[in-house]
Amino acid sequence: MATLGIAIVGTGMIGAVHRRAALLAGAQIRGVAASSAQRAHEVAQSWNVARAYRDIDEVIADPQVQVVHVCTPNHLHRPMAQAALEAGKHVICEKPLATSLEDAQALAALAASRGLVATVPFVYRYHPVVREARARIAHGELGPLHLIHGSYLQDWLLDPESNNWRVDPALGGTSRVFADIGSHWCDLVEWISGERFAEVSAAFETVIAERGAITGQSFSTPTASGAMQAVTSEDVAAAMFRTSAGTLASLTVSQVSAGRHNRLWFEIDGARASVAFNQEDAERLWIGRPDQREEIFVRGPGAGSAEQRRLSVLPAGHAQGYGQCFEAFIADSYRAIDGERPEGLPTFDDGVRSARIVDRVIASARTRAWTTID
Repeated sequence: MATLGIAIVGTGMIGAVHRRAALLAGAQIRGVAASSAQRAHEVAQSWNVARAYRDIDEVIADPQVQVVHVCTPNHLHRPMAQAALEAGKHVICEKPLATSLEDAQALAALAASRGLVATVPFVYRYHPVVREARARIAHGELGPLHLIHGSYLQDWLLDPESNNWRVDPALGGTSRVFADIGSHWCDLVEWISGERFAEVSAAFETVIAERGAITGQSFSTPTASGAMQAVTSEDVAAAMFRTSAGTLASLTVSQVSAGRHNRLWFEIDGARASVAFNQEDAERLWIGRPDQREEIFVRGPGAGSAEQRRLSVLPAGHAQGYGQCFEAFIADSYRAIDGERPEGLPTFDDGVRSARIVDRVIASARTRAWTTID
């Protein structure tokens, strides 16, 4: 595979994650763009990158850039991804793909019309044991599905002094907690189970009515400011889904659950067996059966499905986690640019699917009624 020249737009926490994964995948970072020219210059020096771009126009004008990584606040995803696609660049855009369903659909249509690779980091698909769960369901080991349930819980916004651009609907979008992390759970569960959500009944709640006026880096220690400002986006959400096959699913999401740092958990129960996964213990997949036999499948390159083995890059007992998921996703995105078709690579079409679910969840929370998704 030829060395790709890439640019990273957005230099916060997730931009740094993209940088590491891109370097490990063999790309060359041609330059970075940030919230200001000064910030771009500082990061370019820190990352040992040649160019600090003034803005997205300089990024897309650089003939050495084949791929643009959009790692900005959500409200900038549509214009920046669109500019890159129109300039003939492949795009890896952070989720949510856009802050509205219409914008997400427009981006996916544009990528398709230009024949460009365009992907979205639903990276939890890349936990090896998640691939194992998907393979077992696809092979019929669980039997017909009876129930899907789970949660995605964090605590980084528990302190009222905590604030972040995601809290502001003008920057993060109408929904915060559901669009930010509930979207990951929905993408993962639909992809693993093979069943799509057809309708939803949802509720949102803002439990911290005011937050400190000073915003900080994601997941950083809050800084006491004294000044407070009103909050309108949700801190917690609950949703009941019914799939097109008739299976019920329930989801609880929160960014104010003490002690839960990044606990994405799901269980899928079938007629013959169940599987359960906890992202904070990502080396193991629990498999339950009615005769009291339990199996704990442990990640490793020597057993399980072909995709589980492919993604197990370290021997069992040498923990893999989120970082390796991201590295595998970026590597697969680059392989797609090289003409391969990696299994499970989340594209802009998956970003549109996520935007549709979020849109319908918001509508249901507002009307307090069951709402059709498909």
